[in-house]
Amino acid sequence: MGTGRDSSAAARTGRGQVGPVIRSAPVVERGERRRAVALGLCIAAAAAIGVATWQILDRRLVVGGAWALAAAVLLVVAGLLVTRRDTRARMVLSFTDRAFDGAILAAVAWVARTEDPVAAAGALVALAAGFLAAYIRARGAALGYLVEESAGTRAIRTGLICVALLAGWTGWALFAVATWMLMVALVRASQVAKEERV
Repeated sequence: MGTGRDSSAAARTGRGQVGPVIRSAPVVERGERRRAVALGLCIAAAAAIGVATWQILDRRLVVGGAWALAAAVLLVVAGLLVTRRDTRARMVLSFTDRAFDGAILAAVAWVARTEDPVAAAGALVALAAGFLAAYIRARGAALGYLVEESAGTRAIRTGLICVALLAGWTGWALFAVATWMLMVALVRASQVAKEERV
């Protein structure tokens, strides 16, 4: 009797296994949907970064800061959607994140180089510190260690940059970004060293 039920269930679904195959399909679809949304948010963030950079180079700081804030929100939400196992989406998110730092902070340094050298120096130090922290994370991940960037870390970094822009990029705000990123780099380096000892 049990065989008759199993064969009729298999005939209805067209497969030999009934339970796990049927239940796993929505999970896969949900994961694909999350990936598609995260990639779409990264693309929208890249466009917002481009507009913000253009506005900063045109010396419209508040407008550039608003576009940078929009890009920051999109990046934080995308970071929440990307799973640890989704390497392609994580790579796109990391690339867009580096574009945020590189384009916006480089534009600030370029525009402020003659009028406010302290702000320009702060932007360059923040840029270097951000790339150092990203390099340590990438090296740790390449060695097989779990060194992740949390949504909170990303939100604080991008938020400080946006506040600096909206406030007229005072030097202290950009040096605060640089200090934060150096602290993040030190924490990541200590995580890698701890994993190395284990």
